[in-house]
Amino acid sequence: MLLVIDIGNTNMEFGIFEQDKLKANFRLVTNRDITSDEIGILTTQFFMIHQLNIKQIEDVIITSVVPQVMYSISNAMRKYLKREPLIVGENIKVDILNKYDNPGEVGADRLVNAYAAHRKYKGLPLVIVDFGTATTFDVVDEEGAYLGGLIYPGIKISMEALFNKAAKLPKVELSRPQNVIGKNTVNSMQSGAIYGYVGAVLNIVSCIEEELGRKVDVIATGGLSEFIGKQAGIFKKIDKTLTLEGLYMIYNRYKLTK
Repeated sequence: MLLVIDIGNTNMEFGIFEQDKLKANFRLVTNRDITSDEIGILTTQFFMIHQLNIKQIEDVIITSVVPQVMYSISNAMRKYLKREPLIVGENIKVDILNKYDNPGEVGADRLVNAYAAHRKYKGLPLVIVDFGTATTFDVVDEEGAYLGGLIYPGIKISMEALFNKAAKLPKVELSRPQNVIGKNTVNSMQSGAIYGYVGAVLNIVSCIEEELGRKVDVIATGGLSEFIGKQAGIFKKIDKTLTLEGLYMIYNRYKLTK
């Protein structure tokens, strides 16, 4: 079995692969002060709940955009799984042509998504929209080269900023109102958030197609991909486990080239 870990700004997602299948996955809140023992104990408990033998983990591969938790999580893997983790961008690379001006600036998770999406959804150029703390748009051409992308404020942090900066506006649940035209403050905020955000996504994808001079396939991933994806209606696939699968693919290629 292989343990893959995607560390984002809001959540850490763990996936367990066996024989090309994602057997189970779980999430922890990304706590920059978490200890290696806390990670190790929670991971061990998850294996026990799902009746999986933690001793059967052969390797661990991690992608992270939060350097502050890397010591704790790496140490947890050594202490509780007896495995030295492979870390994307450090001791394992993503086999992708990166056309960024400074390739080292691209987040490892974005390259993992690009790599996985190209292998799963070949054909047209791809736009991978990852709905996380920030919403990222990553563009991959037909040959699998990473062309670049956009970084846009996530819908949740946008709503939190509105609540924190506007004294009379309440903190509201993120849900789709019945009408576009809100009849109260809560519905007005929900409508602005949802329809405004969907409009931004549609416009960004349209601008990318105009710049490329052709149509693209759009793939959604990330924690809010299903919620926003259903509103936007432009996605070829909503693939919430794309990053985990990408880590699995990268690991397999690494094993073949060792």
